[in-house]
Amino acid sequence: MKFEIQTTDTASSARAGTFTTAHGEVQTPIFMPVGTVASVKAVHQHELKEDIKAQIILGNTYHLYLRPGTEILEKAGGLHKFMNWDRPILTDSGGFQVYSLSDIRKVSEEGVRFQSHIDGSYHMFSPEYSMEIQRKIGADIIMAFDELTGIPATYREAKRAMHVTHRWLERCRTWLNENPPLYGYDQTLFPIVQGNSFEDLRVESAKYVADFGADGNAIGGLSVGEPEDVMYNIAGLVCEILPKDKPRYLMGVGTPWNILENIALGVDMFDCVMPTRNARNGMLFTWNGVMNMKNAKWKDDFSPLDESGTSYVDSAYSKAYVRHLFVAKEYLGKQIASIHNLAFYLDLVRVARQHIIAGDFNQWKEQTVPKLKQRL
Repeated sequence: MKFEIQTTDTASSARAGTFTTAHGEVQTPIFMPVGTVASVKAVHQHELKEDIKAQIILGNTYHLYLRPGTEILEKAGGLHKFMNWDRPILTDSGGFQVYSLSDIRKVSEEGVRFQSHIDGSYHMFSPEYSMEIQRKIGADIIMAFDELTGIPATYREAKRAMHVTHRWLERCRTWLNENPPLYGYDQTLFPIVQGNSFEDLRVESAKYVADFGADGNAIGGLSVGEPEDVMYNIAGLVCEILPKDKPRYLMGVGTPWNILENIALGVDMFDCVMPTRNARNGMLFTWNGVMNMKNAKWKDDFSPLDESGTSYVDSAYSKAYVRHLFVAKEYLGKQIASIHNLAFYLDLVRVARQHIIAGDFNQWKEQTVPKLKQRL
């Protein structure tokens, strides 16, 4: 994977860059829609490409391992062919998903033993097995297997998990070096910085990851319940240490304002289920604030769904119609809202990139963030 920085904002650490994978080029900063089980919920791949203009999507190793299973994916020739997506894909390692199964998992030096949320069957993820699964999935960017701790966590717990993550990282690299890619193109391994909210642990982990020499790096263990100022403090601290000539990926973040604030700190890549999850509950993000489409105020508002929106749904449907769909519990409402939110997120990072290149990103961000937070 190649990464080039075109411009850096003079008043912040925001960067406009480009990275290239076997399945195409991605302009940063970028948001990656989450395609949990080989699909972005309620959205066709055609809409992702042509309307939402997604450049790269994310797949979940844990969920794809359980369904449809690696045997099916390997027979199909990898996830790209299985889901008919010819642009880049990033897969997480499964670490966050098994972390979320706190009541039905057991962590050891070997890995994590857990029960399937589907049928209760037992499984074991080791660093090596996570790499094997991600080889068979065939993503362009794959994540190292890590252990994260929630908020709050004791210093001892966070330190132990961080060192386990570092040891697992070495095992990931060893396995990948011994087992070539399956589908004729390289896969790029991203290590993950851990350390919870403890600054000294984050510094230690960031230095370890920086010295690892990967083509890109990730920051994990944030957006798990900590206050926003803690998130920004840790992200900024880590970005100061991670190599400036490699892309930085902040995992699982977040709201539109979270994204802009972290772009200013030097983050290049984001993913989050929020745009589609909130869309299914009737929450729309716009340049002017957040809209609750179940609100009675939209009942007879026949204006376009979002006059500033870039998706076809924003001009094709009225606020009144979309509200009606949610009240009537019609699935079309969830589809329209999902397409709108994803298109907005992609527009958000695209416009942010334009302002970085123009040299006025920080000023624009300070004016934009308060508008994004408004409740309409």
